[in-house]
Amino acid sequence: MTQSEQEHPDGERLQKVLARAGVASRRRVEQLMQMGRVSVNGKVATEMGMRVHALRDIISVNGSVVDLKVDARYVMLHKPVGTVSSLSDEQGRPDISAYVEDIGDRVFNVGRLDIDTSGLLLLTNDGEVTHRLAHPSFEIDKVYTATVSGVVTPSEIALLLAGVELEDGIARADKAKIMGEPRRGMSIVELVLHSGKNRVVRRMLKAIGHPVKDLHRRQFGPLHLGGLKPGAWRDLTRVEVTNLLTMAYRDQVFIKEQGDDRDD
Repeated sequence: MTQSEQEHPDGERLQKVLARAGVASRRRVEQLMQMGRVSVNGKVATEMGMRVHALRDIISVNGSVVDLKVDARYVMLHKPVGTVSSLSDEQGRPDISAYVEDIGDRVFNVGRLDIDTSGLLLLTNDGEVTHRLAHPSFEIDKVYTATVSGVVTPSEIALLLAGVELEDGIARADKAKIMGEPRRGMSIVELVLHSGKNRVVRRMLKAIGHPVKDLHRRQFGPLHLGGLKPGAWRDLTRVEVTNLLTMAYRDQVFIKEQGDDRDD
């Protein structure tokens, strides 16, 4: 009996798990393992007798995490303005509970959008993914489009990139740009940032003299809202789930350089 079989006697052969998940045939999986393209919990898996637990171990192929949680739901909701990002609201305002009921599984929101902000909100019943993505140390790029009062200048965009002093510290945009020409005394600004501070986009723009009139989040990490209409939701595609899990477990993914099959 191999060391892996001794450590995981109640597990399944890695080849069988990946073949069942539709990654490739068992023979092809073995070839990928020999090439160092498969990892388990961040370590390269080359031992053909290796056993794993599909619901506990993080398995990746060619640097992408394989979705093995058959009961997990990952849902994209276009949260409309006027809806609170919680399952209940003490003030009786509209919340996301109606969407959760429609989805049919007890899913929870990952992060929040304030009541006056529309856009992409991720919902899932995967507690580990929720914990990881919500952790303060986990930096997720989020893309916002803000309609603001006044004419935004290039020098003000530079301020957003350099850092704006707020009451709880300096906040910087990773990227920022003016979208189109100002109209009716208002400008549209696109910002990319990973800060998790409360209402940070609104506060940054107000700090440079341009209060927000409308704010919309169109991207959360690898997920793009696309043409999903306000109040609508959909399950993530298989590719989107793979991208999301790969981001969530990036510390447990081993990526082998393409064309490098040496034994180091």
